[in-house]
Amino acid sequence: MKMVKTSSVLILCAAVGLSLAACGPKESSSAKSSSKGSELVVWEDKEKSIGMKDAVAAFEKEHDVKIKVVEKPYAKQIEDLRMDGPAGTGPDVLTMPGDQIGTAVTEGLIKELHVDKDVQSLYTDASIQSQMVDQKLYGLPKAVETTVLFYNKDLISEKELPKTLEEWYDYSKKTADGSKFGFLALFDQIYYAESVMSGYGGYIFGKNKDGSYNPSDIGINHEGAVKGAALIQTFYKDGLFPAGIIGEQGINVLESLFTEGKAAAIISGPWNAEAFSKAGIHYGITKLPKLENGKNMSSFIGVKSYNVSAFSKNAELAQQLAVFLANEKNSKTRYEKTKEVPAVKSLANDPAIMESEAARAVAEQSRFSEPTPNIPEMNEIWAPADSALQTVATGKADPKQALDQAAETAKGQMKAKHSGK
Repeated sequence: MKMVKTSSVLILCAAVGLSLAACGPKESSSAKSSSKGSELVVWEDKEKSIGMKDAVAAFEKEHDVKIKVVEKPYAKQIEDLRMDGPAGTGPDVLTMPGDQIGTAVTEGLIKELHVDKDVQSLYTDASIQSQMVDQKLYGLPKAVETTVLFYNKDLISEKELPKTLEEWYDYSKKTADGSKFGFLALFDQIYYAESVMSGYGGYIFGKNKDGSYNPSDIGINHEGAVKGAALIQTFYKDGLFPAGIIGEQGINVLESLFTEGKAAAIISGPWNAEAFSKAGIHYGITKLPKLENGKNMSSFIGVKSYNVSAFSKNAELAQQLAVFLANEKNSKTRYEKTKEVPAVKSLANDPAIMESEAARAVAEQSRFSEPTPNIPEMNEIWAPADSALQTVATGKADPKQALDQAAETAKGQMKAKHSGK
C-alpha cells in the first residue's frame, strides 16, 4: 500500500496484463519441450491466489510443468526472498509493491525482464514506470491502487459531501463531539499526508531531466509541504481527530470508528471495500476532495507486480509465466476474482470493471496521483517523515521545524546507506 499525473487512460490504473490472447513471445517447440517436467513456485498475496487459479492450470497444461502457488503478504515477500532465495527454497515468480523495486534491484534479488515493447505498451504509463530502474524492466504490473474517500451514506448523502478538505474541516467542526466524528485520515503518516502536502507544492524527490528521481532533492520540507502540514495540524489541534488515530494503532482505530458508524468519512483504500461491506456499512466511494487552491488532493499509486527471482533456476520459463499471468485475459479474470483493479490500458473502460464503484473511484483519483518513488532512497523517507508528522499531530513541534528535521535525518541516512552507489 505504501500503493501520475497522467491522462485519463492512465487513470483507470487498470490491471496486470497483456493482449487478449497474449502469452508473451512466440516459443519454439524446442523451448516448450525443454520446460517439460519443470516445477515453478509462485508467491502470491494473501487470499489472492484464487485470481490466478485458472491461468496457472492453463500454463501447466500448455508447458507440461507443475506450479506451486504459496500465499504470503506481498509487502513482506522481499524479506523472505533475502533468506529463501540463496537457500534454494524461494520462488521463481513473486509479487511486491512498486516502491520496493529499486531496493530489490540494488540487492540483486530480482531479474531484468526481456519482453517486447508491444507487451510493455499494454500497461498504463504509471504502472510500467514503477517497474523500471535505469531504463530496464524488472516486472509486469498485476494490480494498482490509490487511496480514496469512503463515506457512510447513513450519516451523509452524496449530495451533502463537502467538495474541499477545508469544507470537511467545517463539517467536522459541526459534527465531532469526542465520540463521533466527521472526516478522519491518517495524516500522521506521509503515505496519507502527502496528499495534502503535494497539493501545495511539496514533493518527495525532485526529478532529473530524464524523468528519474533525484534523491539529493528532497521536498518533504518544501514551503508547500509545510503549508500542507499546518493545515493537517488544525484537524488535531481543534479536536476533530481523536488522539487514538496517531501512531501504530491509528489504522485500527480509524477503521473501527468507520465500521461502528462513528465516522462520516475516512481516507482509506479499495483493499477495505469488502471488510466494510461485511461490517454492514452502507458506504459510498469517491475520489479525494480538492484543496482551497483548487488542486485535487493527490495520492500515491501503488502497483503490485509479477517479478522473477534472481535465484530462479528456470528464469526463462518463469518470465514466460509472468507474461502469461499478466496478459489482458488473465488480468480481467484476476479482477473478477479478487476485485483488485488492473493496469492494462484496454481494460480501462471495460464494463465489468467500471460497474464497480471502487474501481471508478480509483480510476478518477489516479488522474491526480503519482507512483510511489521506487528508488532505494525512498526507504529513508518513511520513518523520519512519519515521526515528524506525529510531532506535528501532537503539537510537540511546529510543521517547519519538524519537517526540516525529517529532511536532515533522511539526508543523513541516505549518505550513510546509499552514497556508495
